[in-house]
Amino acid sequence: MPLHVPPAPAPAVRTVLTALGSPTAVREAPSPTLGFARAGGPPSSLRNAQGPATPDLPLPVHVLDRITPAGASATRLAGWRFLIRCGGSAVAAAETRLTPDGWAFSHFFEGPYVTATEHALRQAEAMTQSYQARLLSVPELYMLTLWLHGDCTADGAEGHPAATDLLVPLAPAPPGIAAHRPHRVAELLPVLTNRLTPASTPPLLGSPA
Repeated sequence: MPLHVPPAPAPAVRTVLTALGSPTAVREAPSPTLGFARAGGPPSSLRNAQGPATPDLPLPVHVLDRITPAGASATRLAGWRFLIRCGGSAVAAAETRLTPDGWAFSHFFEGPYVTATEHALRQAEAMTQSYQARLLSVPELYMLTLWLHGDCTADGAEGHPAATDLLVPLAPAPPGIAAHRPHRVAELLPVLTNRLTPASTPPLLGSPA
């Protein structure tokens, strides 16, 4: 079934296009954000890309700050992420954030989450049900998931994970949680609750029996 990608705010798109045209922005080393983009060297694949680089597949990045005792998640929109393609393949990603003055480019970065995001999106496209694609970060666990929202007409910048939505942990996933295995929110949230409670022993999810 088709995978629905919500439209990104036009100002966010413009900031990424401007950054792609800036040699300084392309050469800058990425900085950590939202608990899942770690600092490293300059994005060499983007810097050395042959041909034009274009932003693709904008995904709203939501952050799971906490899980209430009742199990309901509290999330907030933190920005929009774009895969940067050159020659048909993703060579990097671009992050944008909302500031008091509007949408602003944050940084480019590379690493395993770029490849993992592309892989998870291909998985979602092969599913029989249609979903809206988003990203959900759990900073305390250094965990990033592809959030497949059941309401394809929803505003991608708003809302919270529904019990029947799917979360696909991206590699590298936290120990005991299988990467690239879809989990319903109602199944995964209790596991995350235990992980975020220091006194508890977290159960394994997706591990061999």
